[in-house]
Amino acid sequence: MTKVKIGMISFAHSHANSYLQELLVMPEVEIVGIADEERARVEAVTGNHGIAYYEDYHALLAADLDAVIICSENVHHARITMDAANAGKHVLCEKPLGITVSEMRSMIETCERNQVQLMTAFPCRYLPAVIEAKQAIDRGEIGSIIAVKGTNRGTMPGRWFIDPVLSGGGAILDHTVHVMDLMRWIVRSEPATVYAESGKLFHDIPVEDAGMVHIQFDSGVVGVIDTSWSRSKSFPFWGDVTMEIIGTEGVISIDAFAQKNEIYEDDKLKAQWSYWGDRMDSYLVQAFVQSIAEGHTVPITGEDGLQATAVALAAYESMKRKDTIAISELLEA
Repeated sequence: MTKVKIGMISFAHSHANSYLQELLVMPEVEIVGIADEERARVEAVTGNHGIAYYEDYHALLAADLDAVIICSENVHHARITMDAANAGKHVLCEKPLGITVSEMRSMIETCERNQVQLMTAFPCRYLPAVIEAKQAIDRGEIGSIIAVKGTNRGTMPGRWFIDPVLSGGGAILDHTVHVMDLMRWIVRSEPATVYAESGKLFHDIPVEDAGMVHIQFDSGVVGVIDTSWSRSKSFPFWGDVTMEIIGTEGVISIDAFAQKNEIYEDDKLKAQWSYWGDRMDSYLVQAFVQSIAEGHTVPITGEDGLQATAVALAAYESMKRKDTIAISELLEA
């Protein structure tokens, strides 16, 4: 078996740990190395699994590998992606793809020029509830879609996520993109206009921790996303991804993380949740590896990442101007 050789760049985002666990159990994958300028972030995983450590990701890119998975701070996504593409490596990049439209365009163009794949990490597409809902909608079971209401409410992550210099934004940028990608995928229409409101309602931090993002699609469908870091430390689970899709002939409600057990223990004094269902990160990583191995286009492209992130960026512009923003204004600038 010819193995797909993969390197990982940065464990700044906690999703890197999940992706690593999935790679470790894939017989068709060889993990060449992990690069992170902060050795303490990866020392345990490199030591426990005997994976080569690189302080400088450029040295990892010079090694014999096919692809990289990037989980750095948001502000570094574009630079690392373009360096990887110029080195001839395929890329799976953590969301949001970038923090400006221009840099995301450059990421896509650099990958295309170097004939490498760029995939955006939107694992929610692989959740069973989401897949079943999309199939039902595609079969016409609720008629024509009129409106979609979504939520992505989580725990405030702290660290670099609340430093706008490294993150590019707060809860709106962090939590709009997952649900926005699902809306685009299910509605099969591009967002046309955005109006948003935000606030610091739950934490004293430098960025917003709550927002409401309103979208109108080219097709006329309207959507709204409740995006927040509103879950307290005592909340039994980190957050949610939900959608209510309203059609002319019915409604579909999605609780994307509903595959869970609720556990009550006297010594813990609060409910604990554990999963019994499918692992969305597993399907995401498998799809990336399979696309590289078989030479076909990745299922969630850089363009998908750009379009979803552009809505979050338009939300910030809407709040700045206190007005509705046309997405085309950002994309054509």
